[in-house]
Amino acid sequence: MMRTAPLALFGAVFWLAACQPAGTPQAPGRADLSMELVRLTVPGPPDSAQGACWASDVTPMVIETVTDQIMVADERRDKAGKRVSPAVFLSETRQKIVQDREQVWFRSPCPQEMTVEFIASLQRALKARGLYVLPLTGQMDAPTRAALRRFQAERGLESDRLSLGAARELGLVTTDQGRR
Repeated sequence: MMRTAPLALFGAVFWLAACQPAGTPQAPGRADLSMELVRLTVPGPPDSAQGACWASDVTPMVIETVTDQIMVADERRDKAGKRVSPAVFLSETRQKIVQDREQVWFRSPCPQEMTVEFIASLQRALKARGLYVLPLTGQMDAPTRAALRRFQAERGLESDRLSLGAARELGLVTTDQGRR
């Protein structure tokens, strides 16, 4: 009896897997929103098809701080090998700009789409992911923007303005009208 239980379980799992139709929709993966960023050398939004809306934000400057310990004097020992004085070190700290601030553009839902109902749906989607904990207000207030920034930052976009890619991943929009 004990030998047939694992075999029966394997057969049941195999049978259930075979019942799934080919092309069954899979859960969406995590979007890389940084791939949607457009960097321009001229002011204004990118040229795009009619009906496309853009938002912009400024990426933060990234500064790296490096501290090195430099030995300025060796330790000293007497003739018997006993340490007379320890080595002396100096801390040298320097900073380097790894990434400058820059304005970036990304596709976003158009302003007329940002209704109270739409923003409440955004809050609901962020709440379902544990990022928004307050009651639904339908207002793009500071807590909503903070939750949105956390969601998008995990995906490569450090902004509190809703990107079209994030809206798509949250299930708020399904089409991309005016795609360039």
